[in-house]
Amino acid sequence: MTDTATPLSTRPSLWRVLRDQRKIVNVAICFAIACVWILSQVDGWQTAWCAAGGIFLGLANHVATEYWLAGLLASGQQPTRNKLAMSTMTRLVVLSVVAVGAAVLFWPSGVALLLGLAIFRLVALVMTALPLLKELKNA
Repeated sequence: MTDTATPLSTRPSLWRVLRDQRKIVNVAICFAIACVWILSQVDGWQTAWCAAGGIFLGLANHVATEYWLAGLLASGQQPTRNKLAMSTMTRLVVLSVVAVGAAVLFWPSGVALLLGLAIFRLVALVMTALPLLKELKNA
């Protein structure tokens, strides 16, 4: 049996994080394609691409979070409340500014970007919670 965990002495790469998160990346791509396919027929291309953009914006936030955590673990440092809070706040402020700016820029179709972001968050939450619930059930 081989251990696929990242050794603590190596610096994480973006490629490694994407490979570790391939399930959620694949689900995000499928949802984005579905949004473009369905919404382009219902409401138009701009709404469809805004929704897909929201999903990819959520995916970018998720990957950035995982990359930051991998870097923190690789450095051997213990995460403090201040580090976690500042990193989270920085990412959420950037995400919010980009999402709201794009929603206003492409108004009224831009609201679909916020919908895509919410859909991704829900999917990511479910995909994170299910393995944890299975683990608790088996323990």
